[in-house]
Amino acid sequence: MVAKVEIYTWQTCPFCIRAKALLARKGVDYIEYRVDGDERARGNMAQRAHGQRTVPQIFINDQHVGGCDDLYDLDRQGGLDPLLT
Repeated sequence: MVAKVEIYTWQTCPFCIRAKALLARKGVDYIEYRVDGDERARGNMAQRAHGQRTVPQIFINDQHVGGCDDLYDLDRQGGLDPLLT
């Protein structure tokens, strides 16, 4: 089964770009929700992310992973690949 990966982003956010780059290096397809100036979309993101309003916010199989640093930490600890397969 392929993991369902979702990421909420701003177009020019450097952390969003870094998070998407890591997912791309791993060959992961993801659904991107751009919340640039869209308060309704950002509110939906915050609700799913337990109040977090910063971007990116990343979800794998509907599990909240967190932001860019959280994604990279998960990868360094060896926990990302198992979630993606």
